[in-house]
Amino acid sequence: ELIRTENILREDIVRNWLKVGVFIHAPESVRIGPDVVIAPGARIQGPCEILGASRIAAHAEVEPFCHLNHVDLGEGAKVRSFSHLENAVLEAGAAAGPYARLRPGAVLEEDSRVGNFVEVKNATLARGAKAGHLTYLGDAHIGENANIGAGTITCNYDGLKKHRTTIAARAFIGSNTALVAPVTIGEGSIIGAGSTI
Repeated sequence: ELIRTENILREDIVRNWLKVGVFIHAPESVRIGPDVVIAPGARIQGPCEILGASRIAAHAEVEPFCHLNHVDLGEGAKVRSFSHLENAVLEAGAAAGPYARLRPGAVLEEDSRVGNFVEVKNATLARGAKAGHLTYLGDAHIGENANIGAGTITCNYDGLKKHRTTIAARAFIGSNTALVAPVTIGEGSIIGAGSTI
């Protein structure tokens, strides 16, 4: 009975969002929680789950095989396939994935993006910043238009407590770099590939 009731509720929720102008592809495989708010014109592709107090603005897009819980997507934001987001914010035009992991406190400001196999926790990417692939950004602030190369890690934990990394605007971090927090990378700095700072 519980399973049957849950499916009736799921179908009702999806049908109601379709009625107000949300595009839902493969609606039979989409789960949307009762507290989710979606603007007309948003696009959701199943299978996926959108739970908690998530908010999705107009023209935002959630691709298949994504899990969102307490996520705020700004206008035109995009979550690409196989991404997992929890307590995260994507502002207008920001993008995550495919295969991105945004943990609590992750904020992608306007037009910033993280790509495949990038994990972000308690960190902000300012406007236009990007981390394309294979990166961990934890307890960090990434400045406007900074570029984070593949394999970069913010080493935020010393075994006892967490420390912050600050990367200023337009910094270029080369691939396979370890940033041992606490550390600050100045505006426009260039870090060569394979460095430990």
